[in-house]
Amino acid sequence: MGSRLDLGRDARRFLAGARRATLGTIAADGVPRLVPICYAVHRTAPVLYSPLDEKPKRVGDVRELARVHDIARDPRVTVLVDRWDESWTRLAWLRCDGRASLIEPVGADAAEHALAVEGLRARYAQYVDHDLAARPMLRIVVARTSSWGEP
Repeated sequence: MGSRLDLGRDARRFLAGARRATLGTIAADGVPRLVPICYAVHRTAPVLYSPLDEKPKRVGDVRELARVHDIARDPRVTVLVDRWDESWTRLAWLRCDGRASLIEPVGADAAEHALAVEGLRARYAQYVDHDLAARPMLRIVVARTSSWGEP
């Protein structure tokens, strides 16, 4: 896949310190679609995982979510993580541009999926009771980052 992006210590620290991010996909009509997400970062690779969890959804099957359809049609995505503070000297953001795909808990993705579930449960106590191990999730391979402020 060519050269591999290293997220770098500062980007990893910023990602680890944030509790949520915003995922941007491209809708069929070309309009950006934004949704807040939870995520975990792969231990060494430039990869983010976002669960399609049990929080209430407008569809019964998470594979029918608009973001999943967007990614199937055009895998280019952006993940934006920001830090707000009343002191504007502390404002910062990190943007991760990459390609997303759906990984399943069985088959070729099973081992990676299990590691992602472990990372998500370690990061968010709320996921202890969610059946993440049986649900697909988003895998985002980060190709490029940009930032502003001191992440």
